[in-house]
Amino acid sequence: MSLTNIKTSEGEPVVEPRNRLKELMAGLCNLELAGALLVYSRDVFYYTGTAQPSCLAVFPDDYLLFIRSGFEFAVDEVFIGEEKLREERSLEKICKDFFSRVKGTGNKVGMELDIITAEQFRSLEKIFSSCELVNISPTIQNQRKAKDRSEIAIIKRACDAIHKGHEAVVSTLTEGMTELELAAAVENSHRLAGHEGIFFIRQPDFFMSRGPLSSGSNLFKISGVVYTITGVGLSPSVPAGPSRRKISRGDPIIVDIPTLVDGYHADQTRTYCIGEAHEGIRSLYADLRAIADHLISRARPGITCSELYQMAVEKAADLGRTDHFLNFGRGKRSRLLGHGIGLELNEPPIISEHDHTPIPGNCVIALDIHMMQTEVGVVKLEDMILIADEGNEILTKSPRELFEISP
Repeated sequence: MSLTNIKTSEGEPVVEPRNRLKELMAGLCNLELAGALLVYSRDVFYYTGTAQPSCLAVFPDDYLLFIRSGFEFAVDEVFIGEEKLREERSLEKICKDFFSRVKGTGNKVGMELDIITAEQFRSLEKIFSSCELVNISPTIQNQRKAKDRSEIAIIKRACDAIHKGHEAVVSTLTEGMTELELAAAVENSHRLAGHEGIFFIRQPDFFMSRGPLSSGSNLFKISGVVYTITGVGLSPSVPAGPSRRKISRGDPIIVDIPTLVDGYHADQTRTYCIGEAHEGIRSLYADLRAIADHLISRARPGITCSELYQMAVEKAADLGRTDHFLNFGRGKRSRLLGHGIGLELNEPPIISEHDHTPIPGNCVIALDIHMMQTEVGVVKLEDMILIADEGNEILTKSPRELFEISP
């Protein structure tokens, strides 16, 4: 397959993929690794263009993609040369082939140790008994922070799809409908706009509904499943997301349901109300929007995550909102106000009090902030921001206002 004419499903040209592999190969040299064996679908997809069950073997001067299943699909999907493909179902044979290529050239081998199971790790330890297995995931995640033009174009289409969900809220939200009915309308509009129906989080045993949606009194009930305004879900089995609670006039409603298009995510939150919102809600939202605008206008490549967090805290204090900003109630408070987003819904950098790493240029972050005032209510605003030297760009398309829907 030609490496110069690859396009996404919507016709966007893909940036030369060998540059991604070249950067990883250089990273192996810097880490003095003899090679790396990648098995996680999102990483393999990033470097090759296919998510068919595969293992990507990368060496300081070469790479091979072993297709374990779906070879005929992978041949049509990859944006690497067909001469780099091998059809092989057996993981043991793949590992032995890989080991034969690194034997004698070094004793450190990179693996995605945060993703593979304990059983897989034990098997790999036996095959690579003379090697030290090193976690290559931080190197990969750091490379993926900065998005190329094709990635940004796809993310913008994911934002188009999530905007359709917002339009569904505006057109269908009525008094007496349940949170679940509203979520179904949002999710249906997302799917019709190209949402692939799932999302990826690099965390074992992560579970949630398709996304948080909550209203009224449920907004004060924060599950431990997700570090945000969660909703209570349909049962203790999945205690997050929409419930069967009926929405009443005057209730604040928060919708935070992500999308996935061509492998890339969009994440957006808007706050709604049936009828006129209470003046306290309006004031709370206005100050929340002011904090978001303050951060968006001042964030620059090179600023650290903790510096951006501190900037938000200081702005909240200036507005007299220290007690309300990022409040979870009962003395609990979030120390996180956003995250990177791309092939995974939540990926580095993590915009928090404790992450002191810099945000690189062309990084897309989801700025995810809320306010909770016990006697008033809860409001939330989340947008995706492209951090760039030439100026930041808000990628999410929906208006950033408090929506008061006529009953």
